[in-house]
Amino acid sequence: MGSLQLEDFVAGWIGGAASVIVGHPLDTVKTRLQAGQGYGNTLNCILTVYRNESVVGFFKGMSFPLASIAVYSSVTFGVFSNTQRFISQQRYGDSNHAPALSDLIVASMVAGVVSVGIGGPVDLIKIRLQMQTQPFIKANINLRHRATGFPAYRGPIHCVSSILRQEGLAGIYRGAGAMLLRDVPGYCLYFIPYTFLCGWITPEGCVSPSPSSVWIAGGIAGAISWGTATPMDVVKSRLQADGVYLNKYKGVIDCISQSYHSEGLKVFVRGITVNAVRGFPMSAAMFLGYELSRKALRGDQAETNP
Repeated sequence: MGSLQLEDFVAGWIGGAASVIVGHPLDTVKTRLQAGQGYGNTLNCILTVYRNESVVGFFKGMSFPLASIAVYSSVTFGVFSNTQRFISQQRYGDSNHAPALSDLIVASMVAGVVSVGIGGPVDLIKIRLQMQTQPFIKANINLRHRATGFPAYRGPIHCVSSILRQEGLAGIYRGAGAMLLRDVPGYCLYFIPYTFLCGWITPEGCVSPSPSSVWIAGGIAGAISWGTATPMDVVKSRLQADGVYLNKYKGVIDCISQSYHSEGLKVFVRGITVNAVRGFPMSAAMFLGYELSRKALRGDQAETNP
């Protein structure tokens, strides 16, 4: 079981890197729509970013999540897989026993909690780097000593040091409460649909799902998970973007209250289309990278390449 644990973590890293490369451009659009000003709809946001910042604008803040995905994604997938195997071992005496729904729920929730500890700072830096070129409405700003028009951060390292200096260690985990409320149910709606869809699509007697089955099941699971996670994702994005030039929200409840009073209920579904659309290729790439690399690491290629 020790080597299997290592394979899960390595495979999670490969899957995570694939998902970041595939999904980051749409992630930038999603963040700008949720926390930026004056973009209107998704298409207008894409055109505005392209016109003002060219293709490079869509990849702002990607270096940090790509570098840190080695830890974040591998831990999430590793924790989920190993928790699931541990539960199966305890309940059925066989770590490879097919998990029940309750087993998947517990494993998903554990993965969600652990992911926030690592993913919170990663998401914060990514969002701060994505948002620092934003136009801000001066009436809403207490600029303090910073001037608009100039990037607040020179890069990921400078961003981390600035946050630690100005906001302390708690600043690195800004929005963690909202992220916990997003990720614990979010991972249940990620791993559980994937597991059941994979089993449903895969023909009887096959040792493992085919790449196309993994791609379809992973994509659908991602679209479901990201679509339903959107309301809390809006709150998390706003809390984490808050602080580039201003400090507007006191916490999760205050952010929900202010957002609702100023923009109504519709604000909580802002970016839901781009979230669900982006969720499909990102998760498909994630699960495909994970499953194929895990299979290669275990030397199971004979199953798919006779």
